[in-house]
This record gives sequence, structure tokens and C-alpha cells, in this order.
Amino acid sequence: MKDYERLPLIPIKSAKGVYLEDFEGKKYIDAISSWWVNLFGHQHPYIKQMIKEQLDCLEHVIFAGFTHEPIIRLSERLVEITPSNLTKCFYADNGSSAIEVAIKMSFHYNKNRGLTKPYFVSLENSYHGETIGALSLGDLGIYKESYEELLIRSIKSEVPRDQSEEEAKRAADALKRLFEERSEEISAFVVEPLVQCAGGMHMYSPLFLKLASELCKEFDIHFIADEIAVGFGRTGSMFACEQADVKPNFMALSKGITGGYLPLSVVLLEDKMYDSFYCDYNLNKSFLHSHSYTGNALACAAANAVLDIFENEDILEKNRKKSAYINKKLQKFLELKNVKSVRQTGMIAAITLRGYPTQERIGLRVYEYGLKKGVLLRPLGNVIYFMPPYIITEEEIDKMMDTAYEAISLLPPVEPNLET
Repeated sequence: MKDYERLPLIPIKSAKGVYLEDFEGKKYIDAISSWWVNLFGHQHPYIKQMIKEQLDCLEHVIFAGFTHEPIIRLSERLVEITPSNLTKCFYADNGSSAIEVAIKMSFHYNKNRGLTKPYFVSLENSYHGETIGALSLGDLGIYKESYEELLIRSIKSEVPRDQSEEEAKRAADALKRLFEERSEEISAFVVEPLVQCAGGMHMYSPLFLKLASELCKEFDIHFIADEIAVGFGRTGSMFACEQADVKPNFMALSKGITGGYLPLSVVLLEDKMYDSFYCDYNLNKSFLHSHSYTGNALACAAANAVLDIFENEDILEKNRKKSAYINKKLQKFLELKNVKSVRQTGMIAAITLRGYPTQERIGLRVYEYGLKKGVLLRPLGNVIYFMPPYIITEEEIDKMMDTAYEAISLLPPVEPNLET
């Protein structure tokens, strides 16, 4: 909060394409898709049109005893494009809530079959949201340390240190040892597939997902794929799990599902989960969880529009070309002495700086320089990353990445022997 004494909030008047515009007419490239949600740019004409048409018909209705056409259509389409074992949809209105739904359902499913399994396993350096249950799964101390006494029971397992298959196998071996010791008390393994976004855009091999999925089946532990940030084409495939041919028991989706227009989330699950709660009036066996805006018709209309764009415009192929162009630009950063490493997964690229203590908040300097040059860069500590809308052009990629390069090159000299 204190930062705003020196860096006032920037009121945004309008937005179009990849640009945000303030009240003084200055434009900023939205290099982070407004916190990873805005897939196809601001003011996309088709998404706007579909929301307006829905607004003239139905804006919202209680989702208990009622339904509507947009959510039926959306559910059918999501079941069609996600792994074949996922056949049911449970809606909420944000990513953290989707994680809450998945872990409650996993625990309750086990309880309905006479098992009490109160623990959940997630990876070191993970982030799954900031409601109490979701926060409990994360491993980023800046978010959770103040709430430690409130959190539910979770266990951390080792994350692959890099994108190599050797690291994937090492981390899978550690997970196996954990399961061998404690599987009888573990309901589910919760994972961000391929990229730990809030965890400094840390990336690892698809092999780890494959091995972890096999271990979950072996030890009767649910596999929950948190695709909230990485789903809908961000990693190069429609869903990150596809790259490991993994079929999770639950998949949580949000963020890009509506293209950044309206809040919506969904948990996809298997028939066996649904069937376990199917009963006569029994409040102990039934799954009780609800949100006032569950299945909002306007949000569903936006989500259907997003899926239309994917179907009609070959977005994944276009993204592959843009990803290759970003990769070429990314290599230049390795020339800088204060750059430790670069990495990329699909339309996510990241640079880790070295030689600066965390308390120096060197990323804030990059952020300020970007604003001066008309680019919204929002570093994660000493990690500078790019997660732009898919409609970005090569010229706009040039400005986005050249601005970051300039900002990093103008930083103070690195401190010798200091790795961060």
C-alpha cells in the first residue's frame, strides 16, 4: 500500500486490443493479459457481441432447480475438449473457489466410501489461490505465513528443479516415497501442470505429470489438475495436461475461460465422483457447495464466444508461430550479465535475474521503466515474464521485449557471487 505514495494508481479510461489507455491518452501494452485472463485482447468485437445478445435475453438466474441454454452448451463443449474421462461440470465463479470445490469433493468422495483422508499433497513453490483451502495447498510464504494457524492439512513434495527429464524422474521418485509412507491419509495430489505461474513462472517437463499421474492411480490418490492459469492454449496445447497425455480425476478451469470479461470457473470431474453423491435426501452424503453467481448466463455467453474463436481461427497454430518469435527474442537476454536464465512454455516466457537481494525489489524498477515506455510489465520478484494476449503482433512483441531488455540493461551492476 505504501508504494502508492510514490507510484499513484493509474486510472484506465479505455482499452482496445493489447492496449490499455489512461485518462491522459497514454497507452500501455498489456504484457500480462491483465493477470493472465485476457486471451484475445480488450474490446474483442465478437465476445462483446455475444455478451450483448445474451444481455437482451437473460442476465442471471438461480442455479438450483433451473438452468439455461448457454451453460448447457458450454458444458457440452468443455466435456468434448477436455480429457475423455471428465464428463461432469461443477461451476463456481473464480479460480480459488474451483480449487475449494475440487478438494472438498475429493475428501467427501472418500468419506462416502468409508475412508477419512484429510491430507492433500502439492508441490514446493506452488500456488493455488488465496481462500483458506486453496491457500493451504500453496507454498509461497508471502501469501500464507500470516494465516498458518487457520490452514487445513497439506503436505509438500519436491518440484522438478528445471525442465529436464532427469529432474522429472527425481521429483517423481520423491513423490513415490511420500505416497508409500502416507497414501492412506492422502485424498489428492494437486498440481499446476507444466508452469508454476505465481511461483516465478517455474517450468518443468511433461514427464513429471505422466509419472505423477501413474503414482496417483497406483496409490488410490486423486489427481487434481489446476489449469486455472495454464489452460486455454497458454502452454501451447489447449490444456497443459494434453502434453503428458494425462487424464486427471478433476480439472479446475478459470481465468481465460471468458477471455477476461467476466468471472467464471468450473471443475470438471468423472462420473464416479458424481455417482458417489447421488442419493435420496441425505445431507451427509450429498455434496453441498454453492455460489450466488454460479453458472452466470453472461459469463457463460462469454465463455462460449471464447471457444468459438478457438474453433474458427486456429488459435493454437497461430500461437505456435508467435511463441517461436518470442523465443528468438528471448535468447538476446542471455547476453546480459544480470540475467541468470530464460525459459518458455508456449505463450509464457520468463527471465530470472541474478545478483540482486530480494529486499532490493529490483523488479519494481523494471515495472516503472516499462510504464514510462508504455508497457505493463509486472515482475514476480526477480523474475520478469511475458504472458500477452494471443492477438499480439510481432511489432508489439518487439516493443514489449525490447522495453524489458532496456530496463534490465539499465539496472545497477550485479553484486558478485550473489545468486537469487
